[in-house]
Amino acid sequence: MNMSRINNIIEALSCHEDEKEAVRVLKEIGTNSPIDEVREKTAQALIKRNTHDSLVVALIEKGKGIHDLSTRVAMSAINEVLALEDKSEAIKILEDTMNLHSDETVRDTARSVRALVEFSR
Repeated sequence: MNMSRINNIIEALSCHEDEKEAVRVLKEIGTNSPIDEVREKTAQALIKRNTHDSLVVALIEKGKGIHDLSTRVAMSAINEVLALEDKSEAIKILEDTMNLHSDETVRDTARSVRALVEFSR
């Protein structure tokens, strides 16, 4: 499958009416792809949805979104968070992650992204 077709599918899922199902597909298939570009586009789509469920995947889950092991994917996700017009849900999730997550690395990344969001205001 070529990247143009994959990008179209990811974009369609980012706008799909059935949020639960769209987020599930993006999470299960897109964020687990071995291809950095697919994970990057998926993280962007999840963050653009700007809903609690989509942001949880991109902002909390280890190895996904801002926590991706690829610097390119993680930085792209962080830039997408910074570009959100309404950052209120993202800030709440980042703050909860900083205070409650069991993994120190995830907490530290959330803390760093939260600081960037604050500086970007």
